[in-house]
Amino acid sequence: MNDRLPHEKGFHVSWDQIHRDARALAWRLDGKGPDNGGWRAVVGITRGGLVPAMIVSRELDIRVVDTISVKSYSHQNQTEARVIKSPQPELMGDGTGILIVDDLVDSGKTLELVRNLYPKAHFATVYAKPSGRPQVDTYITEVSQDTWIFFPWDMALQYVQPYRGTD
Repeated sequence: MNDRLPHEKGFHVSWDQIHRDARALAWRLDGKGPDNGGWRAVVGITRGGLVPAMIVSRELDIRVVDTISVKSYSHQNQTEARVIKSPQPELMGDGTGILIVDDLVDSGKTLELVRNLYPKAHFATVYAKPSGRPQVDTYITEVSQDTWIFFPWDMALQYVQPYRGTD
């Protein structure tokens, strides 16, 4: 039996770490696009994909950046994924030459939805869990399915009691 709460198997990501890992993602994607190795655009999946999408677009000098907003959580409960804001249709087509970036693939439901809309796009995430890994083409770090990733935009600095003792 595991007495650990789900959030206690945490992987804490700092701003420095997300920046390094997103740059590593860009380096892995460099020269891999269908247009002589280049990409036509970067599309960040909001909200978590905005920071890595910006870093990837900067590193690869991709000036066309758009977003797709997918909602699949409501107050920590997973719901059916749905698009609430789409990227420019004239930009997207079937996704050819488009790099779609997110922070994490967890269950894979968000990427599955977006992949059905843009089947020829390239899907890249910074972090991947086993259940969602089949939906992503390129990622940097894999974590176990039961790991909760704490991103810097979800945290605040505060005092934490020592594990043992109160001194």
